[in-house]
Amino acid sequence: MTRVALATLIMLLGSISSAAAESVLHSSPEALEWMQRITAAPRQHSYIGTFVYSSGDHIETSRILHRVDAEGEHEKREVLDGMPQEIIRNNDEMRCYMPENKTIVTEKRWLQKVFPALLPQSTGNIDDSYIVRLGGQERISDHTCQVIELEPRDNRRYGHKWWVDTRTGLLLKAAVLDQGRVVEQFVFTHLETGIEIDKALLKSRYAAKTAEWRAVNLVSSTMGNEKLGWRVRDLPQGFRKVIEMKRNLSGKPMPVNHIALSDGLAAVSVFIEPVAGQASPPTPGLYRSRGAINIYSRIVADNIITAVGEVPSATVMQIGDSVVSHRVK
Repeated sequence: MTRVALATLIMLLGSISSAAAESVLHSSPEALEWMQRITAAPRQHSYIGTFVYSSGDHIETSRILHRVDAEGEHEKREVLDGMPQEIIRNNDEMRCYMPENKTIVTEKRWLQKVFPALLPQSTGNIDDSYIVRLGGQERISDHTCQVIELEPRDNRRYGHKWWVDTRTGLLLKAAVLDQGRVVEQFVFTHLETGIEIDKALLKSRYAAKTAEWRAVNLVSSTMGNEKLGWRVRDLPQGFRKVIEMKRNLSGKPMPVNHIALSDGLAAVSVFIEPVAGQASPPTPGLYRSRGAINIYSRIVADNIITAVGEVPSATVMQIGDSVVSHRVK
């Protein structure tokens, strides 16, 4: 082979490698369009279904009724395994009925993600943190689904694999992946869409029995930027502060400071509360909850800092270790 031919071949191989690398590092435009469909679908379609959550040896089945009308979204979900629990949602207002404890918990849905609505209303920055690709098509619960793969751009977040109904855009199956290993998974075993749902079906079966139940109001008060007196100094790449609030928590006599963070998909909550006055303050350290949730606590200036999120342990530790008072320079 002549030098000219060899040089031409090297240049050709280089251009192919560069093009391949560029395609690997950028999300598919078609996949990003599917992300918009996934975001919009729960706000556009009424449906009734049964889905299963699994993580390790834990399996839990739930039934969901979801109605969309001129007033917004209305939903009833019931946990069918173990202790009964029922959640009634009207747009962002939620009421959780726990008959075993005779308790009603009222809360506002801030960053809480509930299957199949796993995405916020805007996914504009999702490409900053994940490479989003189209997979093939597969059949889930007798529905044809488009597979979407979200590969994390670093080790500070989990990967995801989603199966999306090609007709409605609803998520029918969702898996959280840690280096290829499934950490937790949701999947519809039965789903009916395009149906009329009577409003009466969305009422709690316990509503008439709750006169003497204990009522817990966890509705929070939002705060202005950095009005809590605390900030996260070293956010992992891609994460942004979404909101600050004074948050009521079950079992806490006083509201606690809450800073909510997100990368457009994964959410992390930072709670700050005084150690003084607590009968049994949390023990500092790293804890693994069920599924993809990790928890990290430390004590700073007589306050317990707790970071909780669906992210790897290194991420909650980085965030928790970065929380400082405004007085600290």
